[in-house]
Amino acid sequence: MANLKEVRTRITSVNSTKQITSAMKMVSAAKLRKAQNAVIQMRPYAKKLTEILQNLSSGLDSSEGIYSKEREVKNVLLIPITSNRGLCGAFNANVIKEANRLIKKYKGKEITVLSIGKKADDYYKKTEYRIMGTTLPRNLNTLFDNLDFDHVAPAAQKIMAAFANKQFDRIYIIYNQFKNAAVQVLTTEQFLPVLPPEKEEGKKVTNDYIFEPDKEQIVQELIPKSLKTQLYKALLDSQAAEHGARMTAMHKATDNAEDMLKELRLSYNKARQAAITGEILEIVGGAEALNK
Repeated sequence: MANLKEVRTRITSVNSTKQITSAMKMVSAAKLRKAQNAVIQMRPYAKKLTEILQNLSSGLDSSEGIYSKEREVKNVLLIPITSNRGLCGAFNANVIKEANRLIKKYKGKEITVLSIGKKADDYYKKTEYRIMGTTLPRNLNTLFDNLDFDHVAPAAQKIMAAFANKQFDRIYIIYNQFKNAAVQVLTTEQFLPVLPPEKEEGKKVTNDYIFEPDKEQIVQELIPKSLKTQLYKALLDSQAAEHGARMTAMHKATDNAEDMLKELRLSYNKARQAAITGEILEIVGGAEALNK
């Protein structure tokens, strides 16, 4: 059995860890509320804009729909969105695992990985899939420092330009979609080319629009804005999911620390009782020896 000093030291260490994880849980909970409100307000707008984009793209000819043009897949761009920090369970590992699955799926094709988030960047920067010789944006980890549409739009524009210039034939976004504080849904979205609208049974797909002021201006403004909004929404989702995952992970860590403290205190009391019993036996033995 460990001596009293070792158990006392361990109790102090676990108690300090418990205080840290508890504080991190409360910080993540506060950040989660703000991020959750932002993504919930954004979703209806982004969903409707994407629906209009899909319907509009399906009615364009090949010269107008540069972002909906299907090409033979030779070059693939993957955009995994992870966090800049850890301690959030399997949040980052799941995104990297899904990105690796897509890499295996497109084996034999030219694959490039544009990481958003330090964890994915650290994982892929030493691999053959890192960015080389392209016009893609760099240092996208800083987007999470001040996440708003104005900061995301230039990065999205460069990605769209790379597709329009035929550097890539297909682009995917991989991220964790926020469902609630305890659940994150791993999502893979095809960013480009724009997918046609899904036909539901009994529902008619609307693609016959009256354009005002004119078709060319709508195509030039609406489609790029919709694509930028799609990337921005994915980042908002990922940020909210990150805080939810970290809050859940820190909650579990705090509970585990509490369970460990109970076991250590029990061990400490047992060791202390054994030490006291030993001292009593020594005193009794010494007294009997003197009496004899």
